[in-house]
Amino acid sequence: MEGLTLLAFCCVLVGCIILHGSLVAALAVGLFIFLSYGRAKGHSLRALCGMCLSGVRSARNILINVLLIGILTALWRASGAIPVIVSWASRLIRPSDYLLMTFLLCGAISTLTGTALGSAATMGVICATMGRSLGIDGSLIGGAVLSGIFVGDRCSPVSTSALLVAELTGTDIYDNIRRMLRTAFFPALAAAFLYAVLGHRYAGAGEIPDLGGVFAAEFRLLPVCVLPALTILVLSALRVPVKRAMLCSIAVSLPLALFVQHIAPASLVRMAVFGFAAGDARAAELIDGGGILSMLRVFCIVCLSSAYAGIFRKTGLLDGETRLLRRLAARTNPYAAALVTSLPASMIACNQTLTVMLTHQLCSGFYEDRKALAIDLEDSAIIVAPLIPWSIAGGAPLSAIGAPHSALLFAFYLYLLPLARLAFSFRAQKREKEGFA
Repeated sequence: MEGLTLLAFCCVLVGCIILHGSLVAALAVGLFIFLSYGRAKGHSLRALCGMCLSGVRSARNILINVLLIGILTALWRASGAIPVIVSWASRLIRPSDYLLMTFLLCGAISTLTGTALGSAATMGVICATMGRSLGIDGSLIGGAVLSGIFVGDRCSPVSTSALLVAELTGTDIYDNIRRMLRTAFFPALAAAFLYAVLGHRYAGAGEIPDLGGVFAAEFRLLPVCVLPALTILVLSALRVPVKRAMLCSIAVSLPLALFVQHIAPASLVRMAVFGFAAGDARAAELIDGGGILSMLRVFCIVCLSSAYAGIFRKTGLLDGETRLLRRLAARTNPYAAALVTSLPASMIACNQTLTVMLTHQLCSGFYEDRKALAIDLEDSAIIVAPLIPWSIAGGAPLSAIGAPHSALLFAFYLYLLPLARLAFSFRAQKREKEGFA
């Protein structure tokens, strides 16, 4: 029965992808399938609802953070923080180092904002526009953008994925980030080198558009406007709790939006809910977005995925797969098992959140160290999900910048990080065995 239940769930997700339907609706149908499985196993509807609620309650902190991120990203736009940073950053791009700078700038913006899709919709769109004006191949552009936006999506203190992993594993997000920086250093360096080489070989020949002029029609581009972003960076360095850091950044954004950008209080409240909307058409194409409603889809996905986790945990739906993975981990090592798990989980889940939850559900049993589990989830499920062509983790950012799916071939960072970790895990295992010999 377990196999048929999972097959039915997979069919719903595949049908959703083929028909271009709503992923939230597909996940809602999946919830009905899993509830039906629970009823067939003898659990009462009341008990099953309790399982769902326990799963959602376990993710309550991440749900609060998701809403705060929506407000934060809208107010960073309204205060001029993102326009100023993007305007300054765009001046650094030259045709010969376009791919390298695209990777680095998308990485920087995603680290500040903590969102892959949000970074793709701002700096990614800007870099893609520049790349097309230079005549650079869309696959190369998309690969550099995709690599960059997942640098920060993975290890930003305001990243929903990093917060989710910390919540699931019961670990400190700042300790996790410190470990993530260590494991990502050489893969990021190698990816930067590859983009530098490709950039010099396939340098464009057009002109870089003046983004400062575009944003100047809508914003006052003053240095003081970067204070909200600096607030997050400083408070993160001081290990201030993430919710408190975001609230402080929101508080700093408010007077800038009111007194520097001269936005009316009522308009500011509306933007916090519905997102920032620029009056200038050219600026609107590059900067509109954010707001609580922009995070509603993510909020629903996290709620549904959390409800799944509660059902899986209490009904034993995944117990057979867990036993297989435990044997695989014993024969290889825990990271190899987590990486192997994350691939089919990504293919089935079609989104990063459920991929993380499935991988955690299946692999947590053979980890004694919660910190090790956290970094292995970051280096497997988080980074593998965007490589699946039909997953929204990678597909949505590529659609936002107008890049083809062939760009996945050039998303070097997303390959190099798990491959480096895999090689390191086997090397560490070999040393451990030699030490006992």
